[in-house]
Amino acid sequence: MSEVTGPVPAVSAVGLGKSYRRGQWALRDCGFTVPAGRVCGVVGPNGAGKSTLFGLMAQLFAPSEGELRIFGEPAGAPGLRERIGCVTQSKPLYPSFTVEETLRLGRELNPRWDEAGARRVVELGELSPTARVGSLSGGQRSRVALALAIGKRPELLLLDEPLADVDPLARHELMGLLLSEAAEHGTTVLISSHLLAELDGAIDHVLLVQSGRVRLAGELDEILDNHWLVTGLADGPRPPGDAVEWRVTGRQATGLLRTDSPVPDAWEPSRPQLEQLLLGYLRNPDSPAPNAHGTPSTCEAAA
Repeated sequence: MSEVTGPVPAVSAVGLGKSYRRGQWALRDCGFTVPAGRVCGVVGPNGAGKSTLFGLMAQLFAPSEGELRIFGEPAGAPGLRERIGCVTQSKPLYPSFTVEETLRLGRELNPRWDEAGARRVVELGELSPTARVGSLSGGQRSRVALALAIGKRPELLLLDEPLADVDPLARHELMGLLLSEAAEHGTTVLISSHLLAELDGAIDHVLLVQSGRVRLAGELDEILDNHWLVTGLADGPRPPGDAVEWRVTGRQATGLLRTDSPVPDAWEPSRPQLEQLLLGYLRNPDSPAPNAHGTPSTCEAAA
């Protein structure tokens, strides 16, 4: 019988871990899959391991254990770097270069360089081509870094808090540009942000990282469909399902439940919003977390 295989995912990990000095694990025993062409939100608190995860995918350093594959190839395989674009929180750029010189550097280093795409990002911010990168504000430097990443025309675009120092109007414009570029070229995008509401409506896949483990991983709609946000009287019997969070305010109770059972008439159910779902899990780190298909996550707590 021939083996049945599906599309090659953009990113897949099995037993993935990264330790630093003195045996401190930033990530450990993590498993997840991000299908190609998705826009995936990577969310979690500071110190959760998100930046380490991005660094591993960008091949800035190697895993300490487990396996990480990019488009089916082992991380570090020859030729992968030119298929990956990355904007880290530090946004390393040459401060003595002008904006024009920075774009020229990108053009000369990247064989698939998209000059129009890169200039679109710069021109939206009305940046002077002759301005030195070192004289730009933090938000303007972020725009230049994004221009380089988009101009590279990567198949996988990694964005680690790329818009944290950009004003709200510019964030809205740049997020729209990123999504349109990704849709036009079929780019897989992984983006981390602490602004959960900003990701709502932008992502179709999610990784929730907390304490060095992936607590939720999968298609966003599937995960949301497996949960109910219920409200009712606090002294009534609780509805069936696994409670991710249960909060009582006076006589009213509100719960985030993982269930596919009907909700009793005494309770008012609604489909949770992305922010409600993620905050429910983040506020309750000890609650069990499934993946998108209702089975336990394959990522255990970090040591």
